[in-house]
Amino acid sequence: MGIKFRLTLMTFLQFFIWGAWLISLGGYLGRNLNFEGGQIGSIFATLGIASLIMPGVVGIIADKWINAERLLGICHLLGAACLFYASTVTDYDHMYWAMLLNLLCYMPTIALNNTVAYNALEQYHYDIVKEFPPIRTFGTIGFIVAMWVVDLTGFKNSSAQLYMAGISAVVLGLYSFTLPKCPPAKSQKKSWLSAFGLDALVLFRSSKMTIFFLFAMLLGAALQITNSYGDLFIGSFKSIPQYANAFGVKHSVILLSISQMSETLFILTIPFFLRRFGIKRVMLMSMLAWVFRFGLFGAGNPGTGLWMLILSMIVYGMAFDFFNISGSLFVEKEAKPDIRGSAQGLFMMVTNGAGALIGGYGSGAIVDFYSKYAPNHDLISRNWPAIWFIFAAYALVIAVLFAVFFKYKHTPDLD
Repeated sequence: MGIKFRLTLMTFLQFFIWGAWLISLGGYLGRNLNFEGGQIGSIFATLGIASLIMPGVVGIIADKWINAERLLGICHLLGAACLFYASTVTDYDHMYWAMLLNLLCYMPTIALNNTVAYNALEQYHYDIVKEFPPIRTFGTIGFIVAMWVVDLTGFKNSSAQLYMAGISAVVLGLYSFTLPKCPPAKSQKKSWLSAFGLDALVLFRSSKMTIFFLFAMLLGAALQITNSYGDLFIGSFKSIPQYANAFGVKHSVILLSISQMSETLFILTIPFFLRRFGIKRVMLMSMLAWVFRFGLFGAGNPGTGLWMLILSMIVYGMAFDFFNISGSLFVEKEAKPDIRGSAQGLFMMVTNGAGALIGGYGSGAIVDFYSKYAPNHDLISRNWPAIWFIFAAYALVIAVLFAVFFKYKHTPDLD
């Protein structure tokens, strides 16, 4: 097998593991295990904890002591053990710790996957800029395929989704040991501060960058909300007779997968929008897209309102990419060359770390506020439209404040 095929398989499996549970777990926890909204939110907030801690730690280990491909394999095997354990538990405490440990193992593998791919392409004398994007695209395809498998098999309603993710993690873990060697760069003097993006704190001397990172954190809180509750929300229509047999209810995860499909398409438009409109307007487009993402969820239904749910999935591509990808490119341009790696680490910590923590616990509190539970914690009712409209209002407030406080003059020739 050629090296490009082998790296494509690695990347496909990398995101297949994540797609097997990220979108469907919230529905399983809420419908089948009767977890409350706050409990679901806190479990998804573990992604933020893992993103704050582990990528930097594991990056240092790969830079100094252990081959990246071996470390990738070790992390996936440990993550698989956590997923297998999570598939056997039904109470909140054990599920929380199982998923926290799993994400502590999984989150650093995203960067390790890229490192292994870059190194292998370089060894085989390929142009990384040209060859890596198509390989990375198969990561998104893997994520979507996993969602479809989980939906069509019915695994979305059981712990089988975690078991399937665990088996996939074992396969990738073992496969990683067969990949081209990626030894530590022993001459590289990368500090712990650099690994955690903290030597990029110098960027906060600029009020423009301080404001940008603040709003990046606030918008980062929106990233996991529909991952946490999207399937649970659409599945809730099953209790309404007129929607019980609707395609969107029966195949909610497939419906949600349109979001990932849209994401792959909007990535291609980023260069045009950045050159034409600049980072401020592109970020505002993202924020307004989040308003529509949540608002359309609040107004839609799987029947006559199905078009609103589908439109919500489509605008997700703009909401996610115009913030996550464009924001990363902006940080890359604003940071000096010697701290660009750390600046990207800081952006990741702010959005997927602190932002995910705020979003996980904050959204959980809002979901519980608009929910009624029996004394035994069984759900009696939940006002989903109010919940989604609150999230939409949050995104709108962020957009208005960002428009007022973020000062940036767009120069088309430079963006």
